[in-house]
Amino acid sequence: MAEPILEVKDLVKHYPLTQGIVLKKQVGAVRAVDGVSFSLTKGETLGIVGESGCGKSTLAKVLMNLEKATSGQVLFKGEDITRLSGAGLKAVRRNIQMVFQDPYTSLNPRMTVGDIIGEPFEIHPEVAPKGDRRRAVQDLLDVVGLNPEYINRYPHQFSGGQRQRIGIARGLALKPELIICDEPVSALDVSVQAQVINLLEQLQNEFRLSYMFIAHDLSIVRHISDRVGVMYLGKMVEIGTEEQIYSHPTHPYTQALLSAVPVPDPTGREHRERILLSGDIPSPANPPSGCRFRTRCWKAEERCSTEVPLLAVPSTLRGPAAHESACHFAEVRDVIGSG
Repeated sequence: MAEPILEVKDLVKHYPLTQGIVLKKQVGAVRAVDGVSFSLTKGETLGIVGESGCGKSTLAKVLMNLEKATSGQVLFKGEDITRLSGAGLKAVRRNIQMVFQDPYTSLNPRMTVGDIIGEPFEIHPEVAPKGDRRRAVQDLLDVVGLNPEYINRYPHQFSGGQRQRIGIARGLALKPELIICDEPVSALDVSVQAQVINLLEQLQNEFRLSYMFIAHDLSIVRHISDRVGVMYLGKMVEIGTEEQIYSHPTHPYTQALLSAVPVPDPTGREHRERILLSGDIPSPANPPSGCRFRTRCWKAEERCSTEVPLLAVPSTLRGPAAHESACHFAEVRDVIGSG
């Protein structure tokens, strides 16, 4: 098996809840990310899915060290970047870049496209000497499918899909090895989404990039991902290959998510089983004891309230369907029409 380029071990990010104006005594914490572990190999795409508020975007910010981890490790090529600062962090960030969700707010409206894409060269001048930067920016515009002559235009002169291409070009400027995509197509029209996804796949093949692709649209994640991790209330509840997650889901939460995916074929809709979850997502400031999904799970029993299920391969699973799932009663349940 290939050596992982990224290893995340028991990663935790808690935001303190304080009381009082002066003393600000801590009275609790929002458990945004609470013990997440996974790995990513060179050239692989790991999709991260889950409902809004499950901790996906917080996870991305902690991996980039935009938010400091409360505990745990983020190993990039064997080096724990949670302990880095200053020049050490700057050097690592050259190899880890991010494409943000909203192409309308992630680009500075007062800067030209040339300045936006070329800004990373100001921070890392060794990548492109001053005299070569204009040509480097034009080459990046060409790589993402935009006219190199657009270099002097401003963001408001582009469509949403074109702006996201500019964001991708900025992410490629320093020739990174890993790109974290935080819902990069959720703000775009469906037809434009397909164009951006195809572009990301093309760039991955050309530059052998590794992606962590965060989204809430399971169909898009299935199309682009090699492996998929499912998050719920700050924890990873299931992780496996694209085929394992979509064809052999074992965690009740994953099964419920897949049952909600729209099916274009009327025949598939007639024969599929729709799983409706009761109640709302609990507060990350006061998560349920034991299994966090138990308050909405139809399988929940007494042990679910006292024992935290480990993310491991269930002993009941064998062969190609065997993958990690954090459920005391994990079993394969085919969701007809989920593809």
